[in-house]
Amino acid sequence: MKTAKQILPVIIFAQFCCTSLWFAGNGVMTNLLENFNLPAASLGYLTSAVQLGFISGTLVFALLNLADRFSPSKVFFICALIGAFFNLGIILQSNTLFSLIFLRFLTGFSLAGIYPVGMKIASDYFEKGLGRSLGFLVGALVLGTAFPHFLKSIETAILSWQAVIVFTSVIASLGGSLILLLVPNGPFRKPGVSPKRILSAFSVFKFPKFRAAAFGYFGHMWELYAFWAFIPVILAGFQATYQQEINIPLFSFIIIGIGSIACTLAGIISEKRGLKFTAGSALSLSGFCCLISPLVFLQPSVLILIIFLCFWGVMVVADSPLFSTLVAQNAPAEIRGTALTLVNSVGFAITIISIQLLTWLLPNLNPVYLFCFLLPGPIFGVISLVRNKSKKNKR
Repeated sequence: MKTAKQILPVIIFAQFCCTSLWFAGNGVMTNLLENFNLPAASLGYLTSAVQLGFISGTLVFALLNLADRFSPSKVFFICALIGAFFNLGIILQSNTLFSLIFLRFLTGFSLAGIYPVGMKIASDYFEKGLGRSLGFLVGALVLGTAFPHFLKSIETAILSWQAVIVFTSVIASLGGSLILLLVPNGPFRKPGVSPKRILSAFSVFKFPKFRAAAFGYFGHMWELYAFWAFIPVILAGFQATYQQEINIPLFSFIIIGIGSIACTLAGIISEKRGLKFTAGSALSLSGFCCLISPLVFLQPSVLILIIFLCFWGVMVVADSPLFSTLVAQNAPAEIRGTALTLVNSVGFAITIISIQLLTWLLPNLNPVYLFCFLLPGPIFGVISLVRNKSKKNKR
């Protein structure tokens, strides 16, 4: 039987392959708008459709307890194939805005069996070093999310936007197959609870440590996906204002993708400095970036802009695996997969609100002030962590 250290690279690579489905539509958003004659607001609709699909999927997975009742590797594989199929559907020339939104929704639904289930698989293999393991795993998610932007940046007459979609579907199928063939059930996996007891998963919010981790994650999610979704918008606005040429897909890939390194390093740093301290520090610095973003966006240097956004790209996601680790550690083992899925569901529901808020604000507000509206998320998350620590100290 393979060891956990041998299994982890397979999980990481599969997670990267399958989560490339997440922003496949965003990577070719300009082409979708032009090819299907869509309004500019479609950016928010299509991005939110994936998030809404993911939320719906995670709720179904949580209520049916699929990640705990059935082999998580088989669940991962099936969802990877389904997601790849629906992702492929957006290249059909007969698509309308409604059909594209529906296809992105179904793709998001399938991702509910990939991202949280991948974390569940990792937690079944690691009792110690889970923070580091989830750091690698979330890093793979971040790189997978950014990957369509990279493919778009090298688009040529040979590699069309349709080829970008096909390629992401192919590698998603590959990732799912690798999990099925090479990753059996982990040694620390415990039988799931009966569906009749699924509502008990909601009871974990009564535990202060779990609640603090979940609330910190919720504040983090208010900022994360809205930041990722609107990076190309910010770059395009800067390019138009200062008439400076920017390879928007390439820099979008770099700004988002650099977060994968941050996730890995954060997991390692947290082993020395502690999960809460490391997560709180990253969330605080990310919130500071929200606060000063107008000053950076109003200055004319492309170099300063890119450096700032890369730093923000590091801090905005570095805390993600740490919060997931805290959630996993403070949930009962028999409902750990369900608890992770449940927290993911609420977190991604929050992303829809922030994405739609920025979509509504964009035509009515100077874009340089757009990201200031992400600041409440980090503030809420940090306060949740600090309050829990204060209550613990009082005891």
